[in-house]
Amino acid sequence: MAKIDKIKEQIGWLKVVFGLLFATDISLIAYLFNKIDVLSDIKIILVVFGLFLVTLGITIVNKSAMKKIDNLEAL
Repeated sequence: MAKIDKIKEQIGWLKVVFGLLFATDISLIAYLFNKIDVLSDIKIILVVFGLFLVTLGITIVNKSAMKKIDNLEAL
């Protein structure tokens, strides 16, 4: 497999991971807003911490994809 094809496949996989993380992020936000009145403080903290981790994952995947796209331009 040529190097350019390998990078394209990696970018495709990162798009899938990015989409899943984004959907999870939106779902956690919706869950938090729908259940804010019945959740205990600990559960709210856990959901917010989960949001932080998922958003951090989105940022990392995005930076990784952008680096691969920049490498693709160099080929």
